[in-house]
Amino acid sequence: MALSRIWSAFILIAIVVGLIRFLPASGEKQMFSSMVIGKNGDTVVAKTMAITAAPQSVVQGLDTAARVTENKITYKKEGAAVVALRVQSANGVIETCKDAVTICIGLIGIMALFMGFMSIAEKAGGVNLLSRIIGPFFSRIFPEIPKGHPAFGHMMMNFSANLLNLDNAATPFGIKAMESLQELNPNKATASNAQLMFLCLHASGLTLIPVTIIAARASLKATNPTDIFVPCMVATFAATMAAMFIVSFKQKINVLQPVILAWVLGISAIIAALVLYLVRLNADGVQSFSGILSNGLILFIFLAIVLGALYKKINVFDAFIEGAKGGFETAVRIIPYLVGMLVAISLLRTSGTFDVVINGMKQLFMWMGADTRFVDGLPTALIKPLSGSGARGMMIDTMKTFGPDSFAGRLSSVLQGSSDTTFYVIAVYFGAVGIKNTRYAVGAMLLADLVGIIASILLAYLFFGSSL
Repeated sequence: MALSRIWSAFILIAIVVGLIRFLPASGEKQMFSSMVIGKNGDTVVAKTMAITAAPQSVVQGLDTAARVTENKITYKKEGAAVVALRVQSANGVIETCKDAVTICIGLIGIMALFMGFMSIAEKAGGVNLLSRIIGPFFSRIFPEIPKGHPAFGHMMMNFSANLLNLDNAATPFGIKAMESLQELNPNKATASNAQLMFLCLHASGLTLIPVTIIAARASLKATNPTDIFVPCMVATFAATMAAMFIVSFKQKINVLQPVILAWVLGISAIIAALVLYLVRLNADGVQSFSGILSNGLILFIFLAIVLGALYKKINVFDAFIEGAKGGFETAVRIIPYLVGMLVAISLLRTSGTFDVVINGMKQLFMWMGADTRFVDGLPTALIKPLSGSGARGMMIDTMKTFGPDSFAGRLSSVLQGSSDTTFYVIAVYFGAVGIKNTRYAVGAMLLADLVGIIASILLAYLFFGSSL
């Protein structure tokens, strides 16, 4: 029910904001076209004004140049008028529907591959072995799951893939975990406690090496592309711990149990050791290490699964085909959920709702007399729960505008690495198992995201507070 209300609110707010921007005599007359049939990268007429109404700096600039750009708006003369142009930053609803289907088509092969190998691992007993290893910890934070249940193994593989930034592997492992948890769910239309805990931990986006962020900073000639590594790691770890504490509080789970504390401290120590090693490497070294570790782990998993299946005398290929069929069916099943969520997000972006929120926040902090440098990095944080690609584009745009070594550029990088795409996760994972009542999932995930954002801002001031 909460997700339904939020989805409805997204659409209503977007349309109202679009209408407000359309109605004035000098308003955006292409607003509705942008929202419905517009495409990312289109040049749109924002407004047409008399020369006397144009900013003085623009008028002076147009005296010597055909076009002048200020604050991402390009101005040009047309007779006695000045036309303001902007570049559309997101697809309209029609193109977004196509994007949703394209995403799902792209998932089909990946889902079939990893769920095929997962089927082999289940028949060979590998998932049960992993479940027994992680059982002492998971049985405390997932008390409703029977000890040794395969869901423990599926969740562990998902968390491991997330930690190593293996997005292609994390999604099928995560959906398989949701399907395993759904088998234990007494009310198939309502999210269980275990599903809520799993998805909130997953959506916190704990990642060890933010390779794509480092690569983006390197491509924009940052002085030290890896300087955001430690803040990213600390911020995403804070968000993950917040997610665990928030859900544990709701489910009345005692997180101070010795087993939970021992596992959390042990994992923290391993992560800290890897961080200490990685901070000594340059950008190329970090990317090389990440590639070897991540891709090598995938090949090791494939090798271990096949060898284990041969030892157990399993019909390996038949088991793979059986699981791969399920991957195809799951990828197709999530299309309606993904279309619905992405369309609502598209309307928010094309209507200019984000611009209104960001400008309002900046004015508020200026009125309060606070340091407003962090506001320039906030667009990445606001878009991240809604769109991973949108947030990545906003991060790159922030670094291009202010510089990769600026405070805003570094903060946007840390924010990009501090959480996952919350609403995408909700649409895909709950949609894959037909959950309609998500209970407090949205609130818990967004609260954990907020902790990640606050931690990112504080860490940015701590590490880069003297940046210009």
